[in-house]
Amino acid sequence: MILDANTVPTGSTLQADVCIVGAGAAGISLALVLQEAGIDVLLLESGGDQADARNQALYAGSVADARMHSPLDKYRERRFGGSTTIWGGRCMPFDALDFEPRAQIAHSGWPIGLDALQPYYEAANKLCEAGDFAYTAEEAFSTPRRPLIAGFDDQDFSTNTLERFSCPTDFGARYRQRLINGSCRVVQQANAGAIELDASKRQVDHVQVRTLGGTAFTVRARRFVLAAGGLETARLLLASPGASGAGVGNAHDVVGRYYMCHLAGTIGTLSFADRQGVYHGYEVSDEGIYCRRRLALRPQAQDRLGIGNFVARLHHPRITDPAHHTGILSLLYLAKAVIPYEYGKRLHGEEKLGGGQWLAHLRNVLIDAPATAVFLTHWLRYRTLAARKFPSVIVYPRRPRYSLDFHAEQEPNPDSRVSLSDTRDELGMRQLHVDWRYTPRDVHTVQASLAALAQALKKSGVGSFDYEPAEVEHEMTRYGAYGGHHIGTARMGTDPANSVVDANCRLHELDNLYVSGAAAFPTSSQANPTLTIVAMALRLGDHLKRFS
Repeated sequence: MILDANTVPTGSTLQADVCIVGAGAAGISLALVLQEAGIDVLLLESGGDQADARNQALYAGSVADARMHSPLDKYRERRFGGSTTIWGGRCMPFDALDFEPRAQIAHSGWPIGLDALQPYYEAANKLCEAGDFAYTAEEAFSTPRRPLIAGFDDQDFSTNTLERFSCPTDFGARYRQRLINGSCRVVQQANAGAIELDASKRQVDHVQVRTLGGTAFTVRARRFVLAAGGLETARLLLASPGASGAGVGNAHDVVGRYYMCHLAGTIGTLSFADRQGVYHGYEVSDEGIYCRRRLALRPQAQDRLGIGNFVARLHHPRITDPAHHTGILSLLYLAKAVIPYEYGKRLHGEEKLGGGQWLAHLRNVLIDAPATAVFLTHWLRYRTLAARKFPSVIVYPRRPRYSLDFHAEQEPNPDSRVSLSDTRDELGMRQLHVDWRYTPRDVHTVQASLAALAQALKKSGVGSFDYEPAEVEHEMTRYGAYGGHHIGTARMGTDPANSVVDANCRLHELDNLYVSGAAAFPTSSQANPTLTIVAMALRLGDHLKRFS
């Protein structure tokens, strides 16, 4: 059943066994598990089925440094399906090392190991529509495939691990009918506000809900789950006083701290002697899923170098430089105004080009028109019109020269945080202020990884990697806090002094309030978080079923 909150009588009370706040990947996955167990679920979603500017404006807030963090209403979608309505579909699990305490990464270590999450990854893969849980080339392909880099076999970097790609699946559209057919009640246009505790201060008594249309009501449930994303979950906890007066679950001033994203950038030039010996494109698994290999820093290399997790992909030259003489890359630059913000920023950075460079891009498009036409035909067929979309732009350069696209773990840092500002949104709720920071260890992770890769390629004799070490910090912060990966603001742990939730994602301070999503991740890994968000939601679902 799907209801419009504006039709709920003002002053009334809705009741459920479990109330979930947020209908994105985490909330919808959790609701599906619970309703299949016959549990009475109420799923609150601020938005509707479509994007709405007035709803989206409720995400607005401020940042300490606009160069280092995008506006808070970007990369997030306040509607049914959440940010899965705009994600790119990249799926991969966390590595075993990510869950372990590591001497080189401050505040690392989860209260669970990979073994606790492994049983849920396969089901998460299915919900994300990323096929089988097979994340090496040997597992995914029944026949041998060409290597990423022929002749490259290194003790520090593997080349056989995969990224798998969802359709990408919009969880709202894909699972809407299953929710309608089940016992879950989805209430759209419902903005959760104050979290009110009972007299014991150990239980949530009810949550106040308001709509932009002026309706107000309450929700009572045996258990509540915040699944509103890494930023909004922290906002909801901080916006109510809780037992301490400093925010729900915030007696030790941990909520909103340890805010992580990922460190990402494009740098340098990889040159290879044999063009035919390099393949950096997508391959299709036996069950029809787009997969792509990458260079992954092995766990033993991370330990030896004293750094965090790191992966890299062969990438096309920087789009803004017309010297690449590639029509499709220049066309992407010229089309910047119509490319969604989430992708345009990464494709183009913030460079401002003069008229001469603009003309050089136009010249590339005209001279390279036949190749551009072939690319656009492929894109129309396999991206625009396809249900399972070709994941991204792949360009095969005339010469075997590439740039390196990297994605690295960010160290948890208590001084990197989100807090409440004095500005209020349309519903009277205080907006967020974000002060995202990185550490010297973050810089060292990228610097040491790039240096190790350059050495490995030189040693192998198959190619070279040239980059300017002095530019590493600039390149890894070119996009600031990367994308929509909002991680760690209500982290898991065993000690309430430095964590918000326990191993089952229940708040230390309360008996019936849980967090589902990347807000609970103690560390960020090298991996995009969506697959692990879904796996964690399924694990939480199993935990909550024990109380039904």
